[in-house]
Amino acid sequence: MDRTYNKHEKLKSKKLIDKLFTEGQSVSAYPFRMVYMETLPDDADTPIKTGVSVSKKYFKKAVDRIRIKRLMREAYRLNKTTYFNNITTSYAFMILYIGSSKPTYIQVEQSMNKLFKKFTNTTFKETSNEKIT
Repeated sequence: MDRTYNKHEKLKSKKLIDKLFTEGQSVSAYPFRMVYMETLPDDADTPIKTGVSVSKKYFKKAVDRIRIKRLMREAYRLNKTTYFNNITTSYAFMILYIGSSKPTYIQVEQSMNKLFKKFTNTTFKETSNEKIT
């Protein structure tokens, strides 16, 4: 897995996004919440489809929302190889910014790392529990 965030890695399917929010599970590490769901492998090159979102409720100006989304995408792009390099199943992620203040890049990166650690702990714990029973 390389350190890019190409078009084929982005979550764009309306059907998949709707299904993700109705059937998906979530993990939170303030100021982020990640909704995830295991999906069918569409493409062998991209096991993970990811989207980012920032609420209009707390950030009225589009400039602020876009800035936070850029920071989130960059933190995801740089850290995805660390956490998702050896992943065998396909997932769809939607990472939501639920904070109410404008973050710095360092805050975003640290929180994103916490979020990914929580995700890997919960998913590997779930899969190990399934194997035991």
